[in-house]
Amino acid sequence: MALLTPLFAFLYHLPQVYKWLLKPYYVASLFMSIAFLAIRKTPGICDHLATQREDGNSCDFDWREVEILMFLSAIVMMKNRRAITVEQHLGNIILFSKVANVILFFRLDIRMGLLYLTLCIVFLMICKPPLYMGPEYIKYFSDKTIDDELDKDSRVTWIVEFFANWSPECQSFASVYADLSLKYNCSGLKFGKVDIGRYGEVSKKYKVSTSPLSKQLPSLVLFQGGKEVMRRPQVDKKGRAVSWSFTEENIIREFNLNELYQKSKKLNKTKEDKVSESQFPPVPEEDEPEQHGAHAEVVDSESKKDK
Repeated sequence: MALLTPLFAFLYHLPQVYKWLLKPYYVASLFMSIAFLAIRKTPGICDHLATQREDGNSCDFDWREVEILMFLSAIVMMKNRRAITVEQHLGNIILFSKVANVILFFRLDIRMGLLYLTLCIVFLMICKPPLYMGPEYIKYFSDKTIDDELDKDSRVTWIVEFFANWSPECQSFASVYADLSLKYNCSGLKFGKVDIGRYGEVSKKYKVSTSPLSKQLPSLVLFQGGKEVMRRPQVDKKGRAVSWSFTEENIIREFNLNELYQKSKKLNKTKEDKVSESQFPPVPEEDEPEQHGAHAEVVDSESKKDK
Protein backbone atom coordinates (compact mmCIF):
# COMPACT_ATOMS: atom_id res chain seq x y z
CA MET A 1 0.00 0.00 0.00
CA ALA A 2 2.91 2.35 0.73
CA LEU A 3 4.08 1.93 -2.87
CA LEU A 4 0.62 2.20 -4.44
CA THR A 5 -0.22 5.57 -2.86
CA PRO A 6 2.60 7.57 -4.52
CA LEU A 7 1.95 5.69 -7.77
CA PHE A 8 -1.72 6.68 -7.81
CA ALA A 9 -0.78 10.26 -6.88
CA PHE A 10 1.67 10.38 -9.79
CA LEU A 11 -0.92 9.02 -12.25
CA TYR A 12 -3.50 11.55 -11.00
CA HIS A 13 -1.11 14.46 -11.61
CA LEU A 14 0.38 12.99 -14.80
CA PRO A 15 -1.32 15.48 -17.20
CA GLN A 16 -0.04 18.40 -15.11
CA VAL A 17 3.44 16.86 -14.87
CA TYR A 18 3.50 16.31 -18.64
CA LYS A 19 2.61 19.97 -19.23
CA TRP A 20 5.42 21.13 -16.92
CA LEU A 21 7.99 18.81 -18.48
CA LEU A 22 7.43 20.46 -21.87
CA LYS A 23 8.77 23.76 -20.52
CA PRO A 24 12.42 24.52 -21.45
CA TYR A 25 13.53 24.71 -17.81
CA TYR A 26 12.33 21.19 -17.02
CA VAL A 27 13.50 19.76 -20.36
CA ALA A 28 17.05 21.03 -19.72
CA SER A 29 16.91 19.90 -16.07
CA LEU A 30 15.80 16.42 -17.14
CA PHE A 31 18.75 16.01 -19.52
CA MET A 32 21.18 17.24 -16.87
CA SER A 33 19.67 14.86 -14.31
CA ILE A 34 20.24 11.77 -16.47
CA ALA A 35 23.61 12.90 -17.89
CA PHE A 36 25.71 10.29 -16.08
CA LEU A 37 23.22 7.53 -16.83
CA ALA A 38 23.24 8.44 -20.52
CA ILE A 39 27.05 8.48 -20.72
CA ARG A 40 27.45 5.24 -18.77
CA LYS A 41 24.90 3.38 -20.91
CA THR A 42 25.51 4.83 -24.40
CA PRO A 43 27.41 2.37 -26.63
CA GLY A 44 30.50 3.85 -28.17
CA ILE A 45 30.95 6.29 -25.27
CA CYS A 46 30.81 3.98 -22.29
CA ASP A 47 33.42 1.68 -23.85
CA HIS A 48 36.11 4.29 -23.15
CA LEU A 49 35.11 4.97 -19.52
CA ALA A 50 36.96 3.72 -16.46
CA THR A 51 35.31 1.07 -14.29
CA GLN A 52 35.96 -0.84 -11.07
CA ARG A 53 33.80 -3.81 -11.99
CA GLU A 54 35.46 -7.21 -11.74
CA ASP A 55 34.16 -8.24 -15.15
CA GLY A 56 35.56 -5.04 -16.72
CA ASN A 57 32.19 -4.03 -18.21
CA SER A 58 32.47 -0.24 -18.45
CA CYS A 59 28.88 0.12 -19.71
CA ASP A 60 27.34 -0.84 -16.37
CA PHE A 61 27.44 0.65 -12.85
CA ASP A 62 30.04 -0.57 -10.40
CA TRP A 63 29.25 -1.26 -6.77
CA ARG A 64 30.34 2.21 -5.55
CA GLU A 65 28.16 4.00 -8.10
CA VAL A 66 25.18 1.89 -7.03
CA GLU A 67 25.83 2.84 -3.39
CA ILE A 68 25.93 6.54 -4.25
CA LEU A 69 22.69 6.33 -6.24
CA MET A 70 20.91 4.36 -3.49
CA PHE A 71 22.04 6.82 -0.81
CA LEU A 72 20.84 9.86 -2.73
CA SER A 73 17.55 8.09 -3.56
CA ALA A 74 16.96 7.65 0.17
CA ILE A 75 17.61 11.38 0.72
CA VAL A 76 15.11 12.27 -2.03
CA MET A 77 12.47 10.06 -0.40
CA MET A 78 13.06 11.73 2.97
CA LYS A 79 12.86 15.22 1.46
CA ASN A 80 9.72 14.41 -0.51
CA ARG A 81 7.90 13.35 2.64
CA ARG A 82 7.58 17.05 3.48
CA ALA A 83 6.91 18.18 -0.09
CA ILE A 84 3.38 19.57 -0.56
CA THR A 85 3.21 20.13 -4.30
CA VAL A 86 4.24 18.28 -7.45
CA GLU A 87 6.70 21.10 -8.18
CA GLN A 88 8.49 20.41 -4.90
CA HIS A 89 8.67 16.68 -5.65
CA LEU A 90 10.14 17.36 -9.09
CA GLY A 91 12.49 20.00 -7.67
CA ASN A 92 13.89 17.58 -5.07
CA ILE A 93 14.41 14.85 -7.68
CA ILE A 94 16.16 17.24 -10.07
CA LEU A 95 18.33 18.83 -7.35
CA PHE A 96 19.64 15.59 -5.86
CA SER A 97 20.04 13.98 -9.26
CA LYS A 98 22.41 16.81 -10.17
CA VAL A 99 24.27 16.35 -6.88
CA ALA A 100 24.64 12.64 -7.64
CA ASN A 101 25.88 13.44 -11.16
CA VAL A 102 28.54 15.83 -9.80
CA ILE A 103 29.86 13.16 -7.40
CA LEU A 104 29.78 10.41 -10.02
CA PHE A 105 31.48 12.50 -12.71
CA PHE A 106 34.26 13.63 -10.35
CA ARG A 107 34.80 10.02 -9.32
CA LEU A 108 34.93 8.94 -12.94
CA ASP A 109 37.14 11.74 -14.28
CA ILE A 110 38.00 15.05 -12.64
CA ARG A 111 37.81 16.83 -16.00
CA MET A 112 34.27 15.56 -16.61
CA GLY A 113 33.35 16.55 -13.06
CA LEU A 114 34.60 20.11 -13.54
CA LEU A 115 32.79 20.39 -16.87
CA TYR A 116 29.49 19.16 -15.43
CA LEU A 117 29.79 21.39 -12.35
CA THR A 118 30.41 24.41 -14.59
CA LEU A 119 27.32 23.58 -16.64
CA CYS A 120 25.24 23.35 -13.44
CA ILE A 121 26.45 26.77 -12.24
CA VAL A 122 25.76 28.39 -15.61
CA PHE A 123 22.32 26.77 -15.73
CA LEU A 124 21.54 28.02 -12.22
CA MET A 125 22.51 31.58 -13.13
CA ILE A 126 20.72 31.72 -16.49
CA CYS A 127 17.61 29.55 -16.09
CA LYS A 128 14.92 30.09 -13.47
CA PRO A 129 11.97 27.82 -12.66
CA PRO A 130 8.77 28.97 -14.43
CA LEU A 131 6.53 31.14 -12.26
CA TYR A 132 2.92 30.24 -11.50
CA MET A 133 0.63 31.88 -14.07
CA GLY A 134 -2.72 30.31 -13.16
CA PRO A 135 -5.96 31.93 -11.94
CA GLU A 136 -5.94 33.74 -8.59
CA TYR A 137 -7.68 36.47 -6.57
CA ILE A 138 -4.54 38.11 -5.16
CA LYS A 139 -3.57 41.77 -4.92
CA TYR A 140 0.12 42.50 -5.39
CA PHE A 141 1.53 45.22 -3.11
CA SER A 142 4.51 47.49 -3.43
CA ASP A 143 6.35 49.35 -0.69
CA LYS A 144 4.07 52.36 -1.31
CA THR A 145 0.70 50.59 -1.40
CA ILE A 146 0.79 47.91 1.29
CA ASP A 147 0.26 50.19 4.31
CA ASP A 148 -2.54 52.20 2.69
CA GLU A 149 -4.39 49.07 1.60
CA LEU A 150 -4.16 47.36 4.99
CA ASP A 151 -5.44 50.49 6.79
CA LYS A 152 -8.08 51.35 4.19
CA ASP A 153 -11.00 49.47 5.78
CA SER A 154 -10.75 48.12 9.33
CA ARG A 155 -13.53 45.60 8.65
CA VAL A 156 -11.50 43.81 5.97
CA THR A 157 -9.21 40.93 6.98
CA TRP A 158 -6.06 40.51 4.92
CA ILE A 159 -3.84 37.46 4.50
CA VAL A 160 -0.53 38.61 3.02
CA GLU A 161 2.26 36.41 1.70
CA PHE A 162 5.77 37.80 1.97
CA PHE A 163 7.80 36.10 -0.76
CA ALA A 164 10.82 36.33 -3.05
CA ASN A 165 10.92 35.16 -6.64
CA TRP A 166 14.32 33.50 -6.20
CA SER A 167 13.05 31.24 -3.39
CA PRO A 168 12.12 27.70 -4.55
CA GLU A 169 9.80 27.33 -1.56
CA CYS A 170 7.88 30.46 -2.57
CA GLN A 171 7.62 29.27 -6.16
CA SER A 172 6.24 25.91 -5.03
CA PHE A 173 3.77 27.55 -2.65
CA ALA A 174 2.37 29.89 -5.34
CA SER A 175 -0.21 27.41 -6.66
CA VAL A 176 -1.40 26.50 -3.14
CA TYR A 177 -1.89 30.15 -2.20
CA ALA A 178 -3.68 30.84 -5.48
CA ASP A 179 -6.13 27.98 -4.82
CA LEU A 180 -6.88 29.34 -1.35
CA SER A 181 -7.58 32.79 -2.80
CA LEU A 182 -10.03 31.30 -5.31
CA LYS A 183 -11.90 29.46 -2.55
CA TYR A 184 -11.99 32.08 0.23
CA ASN A 185 -11.65 35.54 -1.33
CA CYS A 186 -14.59 37.91 -0.71
CA SER A 187 -15.15 41.57 0.15
CA GLY A 188 -14.34 41.00 3.84
CA LEU A 189 -11.46 38.53 3.40
CA LYS A 190 -8.76 39.36 0.88
CA PHE A 191 -5.43 37.89 -0.16
CA GLY A 192 -2.28 39.85 -0.96
CA LYS A 193 1.37 39.31 -1.86
CA VAL A 194 4.47 41.48 -1.61
CA ASP A 195 7.89 40.69 -3.05
CA ILE A 196 10.29 41.50 -0.20
CA GLY A 197 13.19 40.43 -2.39
CA ARG A 198 12.39 43.54 -4.41
CA TYR A 199 11.12 45.84 -1.63
CA GLY A 200 13.68 45.64 1.16
CA GLU A 201 12.00 48.30 3.32
CA VAL A 202 8.88 46.14 3.59
CA SER A 203 11.06 43.25 4.74
CA LYS A 204 12.52 45.37 7.55
CA LYS A 205 9.21 46.90 8.64
CA TYR A 206 7.34 43.61 8.91
CA LYS A 207 10.38 41.71 10.22
CA VAL A 208 10.55 39.02 7.56
CA SER A 209 14.13 38.02 6.81
CA THR A 210 15.13 37.27 3.22
CA SER A 211 18.16 35.24 4.30
CA PRO A 212 17.97 31.59 3.16
CA LEU A 213 19.38 30.57 6.55
CA SER A 214 16.41 32.07 8.43
CA LYS A 215 13.91 29.92 6.47
CA GLN A 216 11.21 32.62 6.79
CA LEU A 217 10.21 32.47 3.13
CA PRO A 218 7.40 32.29 2.44
CA SER A 219 5.71 33.94 5.43
CA LEU A 220 1.94 34.28 5.80
CA VAL A 221 0.66 37.11 8.00
CA LEU A 222 -2.95 37.73 9.04
CA PHE A 223 -3.93 41.41 9.39
CA GLN A 224 -7.14 42.69 10.98
CA GLY A 225 -7.75 46.41 11.22
CA GLY A 226 -4.29 46.99 9.75
CA LYS A 227 -2.59 45.18 12.64
CA GLU A 228 -0.82 41.83 12.62
CA VAL A 229 -2.78 39.10 14.40
CA MET A 230 -0.72 36.00 13.62
CA ARG A 231 1.91 34.69 11.24
CA ARG A 232 3.29 31.40 10.01
CA PRO A 233 5.98 30.29 10.33
CA GLN A 234 6.61 31.64 13.78
CA VAL A 235 10.05 33.05 14.56
CA ASP A 236 12.06 32.07 17.63
CA LYS A 237 14.28 34.32 19.73
CA LYS A 238 17.27 33.68 17.48
CA GLY A 239 15.38 34.97 14.46
CA ARG A 240 14.95 31.56 12.86
CA ALA A 241 11.65 30.21 11.63
CA VAL A 242 10.01 27.35 13.49
CA SER A 243 9.49 24.44 11.10
CA TRP A 244 5.97 24.52 9.63
CA SER A 245 4.42 22.79 6.61
CA PHE A 246 2.64 25.09 4.14
CA THR A 247 -0.08 22.63 3.16
CA GLU A 248 -3.58 23.82 2.33
CA GLU A 249 -5.01 21.90 5.29
CA ASN A 250 -2.57 23.47 7.76
CA ILE A 251 -3.31 26.99 6.52
CA ILE A 252 -7.09 26.50 6.69
CA ARG A 253 -6.83 25.14 10.22
CA GLU A 254 -4.24 27.57 11.65
CA PHE A 255 -5.78 30.71 10.14
CA ASN A 256 -9.34 29.48 10.77
CA LEU A 257 -10.28 30.35 7.19
CA ASN A 258 -13.70 28.71 7.24
CA GLU A 259 -14.89 30.84 10.16
CA LEU A 260 -13.28 33.98 8.73
CA TYR A 261 -14.99 33.35 5.41
CA GLN A 262 -18.41 32.95 7.02
CA LYS A 263 -18.00 36.18 8.99
CA SER A 264 -16.81 37.99 5.89
CA LYS A 265 -19.83 36.80 3.92
CA LYS A 266 -22.12 38.26 6.60
CA LEU A 267 -20.21 41.55 6.38
CA ASN A 268 -20.67 41.52 2.62
CA LYS A 269 -24.41 40.90 2.99
CA THR A 270 -24.73 43.77 5.48
CA LYS A 271 -22.98 46.12 3.04
CA GLU A 272 -25.31 45.08 0.22
CA ASP A 273 -28.39 45.67 2.38
CA LYS A 274 -27.21 49.16 3.31
CA VAL A 275 -26.52 49.99 -0.32
CA SER A 276 -29.97 48.81 -1.41
CA GLU A 277 -31.64 50.84 1.35
CA SER A 278 -29.77 53.99 0.35
CA GLN A 279 -30.66 53.53 -3.31
CA PHE A 280 -34.33 52.67 -2.70
CA PRO A 281 -35.68 54.48 0.40
CA PRO A 282 -38.97 53.15 1.87
CA VAL A 283 -42.14 54.62 0.27
CA PRO A 284 -44.61 56.14 2.80
CA GLU A 285 -48.04 54.52 2.96
CA GLU A 286 -50.88 56.57 1.41
CA ASP A 287 -53.67 55.23 3.64
CA GLU A 288 -52.43 56.86 6.80
CA PRO A 289 -53.30 60.49 5.90
CA GLU A 290 -56.83 59.46 4.82
CA GLN A 291 -57.37 57.62 8.07
CA HIS A 292 -56.21 60.64 10.03
CA GLY A 293 -58.55 62.84 7.98
CA ALA A 294 -61.55 60.58 8.58
CA HIS A 295 -60.78 60.45 12.26
CA ALA A 296 -60.64 64.26 12.35
CA GLU A 297 -64.08 64.51 10.68
CA VAL A 298 -65.58 62.16 13.26
CA VAL A 299 -64.13 64.22 16.09
CA ASP A 300 -65.51 67.47 14.55
CA SER A 301 -69.01 66.02 14.15
CA GLU A 302 -69.10 64.78 17.76
CA SER A 303 -67.94 68.17 19.04
CA LYS A 304 -70.72 69.88 17.01
CA LYS A 305 -73.34 67.55 18.57
CA ASP A 306 -72.09 68.42 22.02
CA LYS A 307 -72.55 72.08 21.22
